[in-house]
Amino acid sequence: MYSNKENVNLLTALLVAHDIRHAVVCPGSRNAPIVHNLNECPAIKCYPVTDERSAGFYAIGMMQALDEPVVVCVTSGTALLNLMPAVAEAWYQHLPLIVVSADRPPQWIDQLDGQTLPQPGALAPFIRRTVSLPENSQWYCQRLVNEALLDATADDRRPVHINVPITEPLFIFDVPELPRVRRIIRTSPTKDYDCLHTELIDGLRSAQRPMIVFGQTNAHDFEGNDVDFLFGHVIVLHESLSTFPNVSHFDEVLYNEEQKAKSEEQGMGSEERLLPPDFIIYVGGTIVSKRLRHFLRRATEAQTWRISQSGDVEDTFQNLHGLIVGDPESVLQSLSHKISHCKLPSMNYRRQWLAALKEAGRHAEDYQPEYSQMAAVKLFEEKISALNPQQSPFAVHYANSTAIRLANIYASHHVWCNRGVNGIEGSLSAAAGFSVAVTTHHPSPATHHPSPITYHPSPTTFCIIGDLSFFYDQNALWNQNLQHSTSNGAMHGHLRILLLNNGCGGIFHHLSGLEQSTARDGLVAGAHNTNAEGICRQNNVTYLKAENMEQLQQQMSTFFSIASDGPVLLEVFTDATEDTRIFKDYYKSGLMS
Repeated sequence: MYSNKENVNLLTALLVAHDIRHAVVCPGSRNAPIVHNLNECPAIKCYPVTDERSAGFYAIGMMQALDEPVVVCVTSGTALLNLMPAVAEAWYQHLPLIVVSADRPPQWIDQLDGQTLPQPGALAPFIRRTVSLPENSQWYCQRLVNEALLDATADDRRPVHINVPITEPLFIFDVPELPRVRRIIRTSPTKDYDCLHTELIDGLRSAQRPMIVFGQTNAHDFEGNDVDFLFGHVIVLHESLSTFPNVSHFDEVLYNEEQKAKSEEQGMGSEERLLPPDFIIYVGGTIVSKRLRHFLRRATEAQTWRISQSGDVEDTFQNLHGLIVGDPESVLQSLSHKISHCKLPSMNYRRQWLAALKEAGRHAEDYQPEYSQMAAVKLFEEKISALNPQQSPFAVHYANSTAIRLANIYASHHVWCNRGVNGIEGSLSAAAGFSVAVTTHHPSPATHHPSPITYHPSPTTFCIIGDLSFFYDQNALWNQNLQHSTSNGAMHGHLRILLLNNGCGGIFHHLSGLEQSTARDGLVAGAHNTNAEGICRQNNVTYLKAENMEQLQQQMSTFFSIASDGPVLLEVFTDATEDTRIFKDYYKSGLMS
């Protein structure tokens, strides 16, 4: 029988799953549930050592002999600090020492309770990763243990520290078996990508509903070369933050699926629905769509593979199986080539998705929003799509919140966005910095002779931004970089700003339930009566504005065609309530049978 502490049982099960077979254990009461589990587990052999200083070096000797990770387990308090000499030695010997320390609940640290001190970080700087396991979060606890054990056994092996807070009572051992856990594996492909055969190819060949999901990528991170077979047999979902030249209206499709589910719950009939995937390949960074994240998290039995250069454990969908460390495009190219002779059973799932996406795309094209932020973005994107990027190069930055969500409906080109953390700050500054960037010729590496520096004008940079983001970041315009200058051969200032001003943070009008709070408009959503005309005047920015549909159409044409020595800003004034109504109507009116 095992301890009744969930975090202790998950840790034990994952140690076994990661093939950890030896543990040096030290006496104590707080770590008794851990020691009990290690001793109870047939796959792990325990070695008792009373002195923690000796125990750490005992584990080092075992690792030297076995060439595999070894656990050293101590109780709370100063017991952990006695491991420091051995941990430092393991660090410089590149040995995968796994320090497991029991701990008091965090609320009792520094409260003059017995054997309590801040244990996470206590062994720095000789620890690659420290994690502290929550007592009541199974997914989070598993992820932390996987991260620590992967770091310990990486190519450059180093010690890690797993801290385990345990609440009293400590000595209840009534769990008959360890829980099922999800071991995350990490592999770096060899040059010929042979490892893909067992890791990805077999999964694709057996999957009935495979899916490739692209998050945010830089403009040239993924060119999409030599992946035709793969993309022709597996459904690919992406947003405008990726490098695909078309709009993927999956968010609208998933909204439709939500409505079908609600109808079924209310006993209003049963419709065929799109099942979650059973095999997922995830490439790129963050995903804006909360619906997609929730949809993929419901795929509890799916096997997700994350392809990234870093190899970090990013378990966005909570079903991560493995990490492929490498260039995503190279991995997908190799995968496409290797499966080109295989028969995949997944075409029906792809056809279902393509039909739903096509219908959603048709609705987006046909839907004519009334005057609103949605109408402004649709008109802007129609103007952009008419440009020839060879003759009139451009780059488009969208700010966060409502702006980037509208981009995902209408932008059929790559979109730049500060989506790493998706905060309100810096969207205008990032676009301004982009607009003044120049290309220079550097000395030839063959001759090392300096060549003249020549400047090339940046493409026109467009920034679509909401009012709170704009006014928060207005100092992006408070400098001399954005004005045209030819004194040194440089041409700066190719910046055009579409400011969507509805007098508040419009995204807060979309949050169900928040309308019941009297604090929403004035305090939460930051309601205001500010406009950008004065800011533009003081910063030599050409100012345009629109307050109705006729003005919007006229001023949008001017926005694209006007000649200016500096930035141009078009401020579109709308009503937040109407913006929300029209946005919701777009989704509701697109419901598919």
